[in-house]
Amino acid sequence: MSTEAPSLEILVVDDEVQIRRLLRVMLEAAGHKVREADSGQVGLNEVAFRRPDAVILDLGLPDLSGLEVLKRLREWSNVPVLILSVRGAEGDKIAALDAGADDYLTKPFGSGELLARLRVLLRRTQTPEETGAVKFGPVEVDFARRVVTKGGAEVRLTAKEYALLRLLLVHRDKVVTHRQVLREVWGPKAEDQTHYLRVYMARLRQKLEDDPNQPRHLQTESGIGYRLVSG
Repeated sequence: MSTEAPSLEILVVDDEVQIRRLLRVMLEAAGHKVREADSGQVGLNEVAFRRPDAVILDLGLPDLSGLEVLKRLREWSNVPVLILSVRGAEGDKIAALDAGADDYLTKPFGSGELLARLRVLLRRTQTPEETGAVKFGPVEVDFARRVVTKGGAEVRLTAKEYALLRLLLVHRDKVVTHRQVLREVWGPKAEDQTHYLRVYMARLRQKLEDDPNQPRHLQTESGIGYRLVSG
């Protein structure tokens, strides 16, 4: 049985050119695609617009600390994050994991261990429902590629729109409360900001429903939350 990992798109966020080059060589040799960012803000933008399968993140960045990048990222994305840092103290590892990192590896590192940790990280963070495609009406969501199509044509969603749709699909045909959606998509500090939901649900309906004013699939449960009806 082969243990070779499927091809992934990995975002490397590190301000050291040499480290980025080394990681590119290692990852491309393993069959993966690599994108690079040399600062925290560029890294956040890349995650939002490129939707990589995983992120390798350094803690010492020139603009934002790696911890700050993690905290901002976890407000709207569940992308797997592997910290790669020269900081090996237990306190640094605990702080990164508490901020939302999925794993932590210290520099210097071996390519075999790095690739193995990425494989484990992806297996642990992807649920079975997120490894295939789900259809409702003319819409198909490919979880593995993070691509949404309607009638065969790709629909461009923002990171927040995709996160909201993904959450509703994971719990499809069940009611998801306002509080749960806000907590999981926008973070715990946004649990009372229900106006976010109205705006983003309207956008999703405009992009995915045949008649946004009379939605068949993205339904409102008055005073409670929302339900994605898959049938």
